[in-house]
Amino acid sequence: MDQQFSLAYLTVLNTPPPEMAHMAANAGYDFISLRPIYMGLPGEQNFSLATNKSLFKETKRAMEDRNIQLLDIELARIADNIDPSEYEPELEMAAELGGKHVLSSIWTDNRYEAVEKFSRLCDLAAQYNLTVDLEYVPIASVSKMVEATEILSIVSRKNAGLLIDIHHFHRAHDTVEELRKVPKEWFHFVHLCDAVEEIPRDKEEMMRIVREARSYVGEGGIDVASVVNAIPNVPYSIELPNKQQSDLLGYEEFARRCLESAKAYFHANPRKEKSMC
Repeated sequence: MDQQFSLAYLTVLNTPPPEMAHMAANAGYDFISLRPIYMGLPGEQNFSLATNKSLFKETKRAMEDRNIQLLDIELARIADNIDPSEYEPELEMAAELGGKHVLSSIWTDNRYEAVEKFSRLCDLAAQYNLTVDLEYVPIASVSKMVEATEILSIVSRKNAGLLIDIHHFHRAHDTVEELRKVPKEWFHFVHLCDAVEEIPRDKEEMMRIVREARSYVGEGGIDVASVVNAIPNVPYSIELPNKQQSDLLGYEEFARRCLESAKAYFHANPRKEKSMC
């Protein structure tokens, strides 16, 4: 099976979904990973597909014309002031576009509330045949793999999954040995990138790297191959924000180089399926 790749929203931040579809097709991706759930962050544009029907139609047309599929949508945050039912319109739109997964992360320290709301999100997504994949983030309430797997074990929903982001995996000091113990059915896709090996102690610097200074795969200090070899052969969503490179090259050429560098890396470091045993 040939490896499949998706162009993630953060790699080409604030690019409208139809343009992302054309950009991904031109660069050679199989999927796009969109952010139709508006988060209200500084400088963020609203690309809601549920409230903007013309944008939905344009996105669907572009995807069909360019033979690009939707891999996942983001970000269905679990937080104190958010009701998961608010996400349902976007879940419905994702399903209409043929999407497969919903990315989620947890930003509340109330463990009971986290479990209850994540469970409800899974149940909502199940109505649309979508998985809900929990991503742990170094600056979030659930910041390590063991915390995420504990949540998933308690929730115990068939459509719940674990999203491994290569950057976050490294920053959390997680190990491949522990990753091998995770149920294989929890994996649906991976966030692919690289980063400097040294882990910043300063939170602001860590956030800067997360948001705008990740590295092309193979040009950082993370043993990416060992991580992905411990996971089933799922699609790789390239989430690789790098402001310096994207400003220099423009988003489309930057997206192309992200994909080319990843393919070159995996050609030199092919999957070893036996290492998953």
